[in-house]
Amino acid sequence: MNISRFSDLTQLSPHTLRYYEKIGLLSNISRNSSGHRIYTTADVEWAKFINRLKATGMPLEQILEYSNLRALGEETFEQRRLLLQKHRDALKHRIESELEHLQALDAKIHYYDENKSLT
Repeated sequence: MNISRFSDLTQLSPHTLRYYEKIGLLSNISRNSSGHRIYTTADVEWAKFINRLKATGMPLEQILEYSNLRALGEETFEQRRLLLQKHRDALKHRIESELEHLQALDAKIHYYDENKSLT
C-alpha cells in the first residue's frame, strides 16, 4: 500500500511516517520502481503499536529502544518484556494518580451542588 493509504490506516501523517523511517522506527520499507514507499500489513500493525505506546505516554526514546531490541530478534524477548512491564507499572501509577485527582474534583463539584442555596 502507498503512503497515503498507510497514513489513513495508522492515523500518522506522511511527514511523521518519513520521520519515523529516518530515525529507524519504521525500517525495511520497500520501494517500487518509482521510488515510492510500499507498506505491508505488518507495517500497519507495528505503526499501530507505536501509536499505542505513544498514547500511553512512552517517550519516543523508549519506543526506539524497544524497536531496536525488536529488530535484534528473539534473544531480546525478555528485555522487551521488562521494558513494557516497567512502562505498564508507570502507566498504572499515573492512572491511579489521575483517579485521585478526579475524585477530588468530583468531591468539590458535589460540594458546590449541595451548597447552591448559599450563592
